[in-house]
Amino acid sequence: MRLVLFDIDGTLIDSGGAGVRALNRAMQNLFAIENAFAGIGMAGRTDTEIIKDGLRKHGLPSEKTGDVVDAYLSYLSEEIRNDRKYVKPGIYEVLSALQAFAHVATGLLTGNLERGARIKLEPFRLNGYFPSGAFGSDDEDRNKLLPIAVERFRRLVGFPIKSEECIVVGDTPRDVECAHNHGAFCIAVATGPYPREALITAGADLVVEDLSDPGAVLRFL
Repeated sequence: MRLVLFDIDGTLIDSGGAGVRALNRAMQNLFAIENAFAGIGMAGRTDTEIIKDGLRKHGLPSEKTGDVVDAYLSYLSEEIRNDRKYVKPGIYEVLSALQAFAHVATGLLTGNLERGARIKLEPFRLNGYFPSGAFGSDDEDRNKLLPIAVERFRRLVGFPIKSEECIVVGDTPRDVECAHNHGAFCIAVATGPYPREALITAGADLVVEDLSDPGAVLRFL
């Protein structure tokens, strides 16, 4: 059984800035802080990690994380309804191609909170491709998410799945690190903030400009 795990932001979709706006609105509503996450890196990180950084930056206790999460998810449902969001090239084609293989399962491995992930994917009708996965709500440390996804799919499909037979598809060096820490492979796509050269340097097993050629993924499998 092969398990192909997809990142969301920068890999599957561009939310049109919905996540950042929702986070900033949460901090504005709760603590009257404008543009609270300015200067805080977000690419490849978990939502929980980002929120805690935002609280720390403004001298607020980490115990407020749950309040920010609740407000963020509420605002995200509104912010995702924007005209700038779009699905990345080739996503529907590659997911449909993977579904044709009985021995391949597709899931999510993302820093997004699970509910946030589903909110972001819903407008594109992508949730149906991903019955399970691992999320930023499962662990603050992205590098601990792959075993969680593997165990969930093992229970779901009823077959043993090894980390070494997983492929992580993502757009940042953190996706590469997460995969390689568990002996998995990584396909890196240059559709996010990192160019091909940075993804090659990070050690991705395959680097592509985008997923407009499903054959590249299938040949790698």
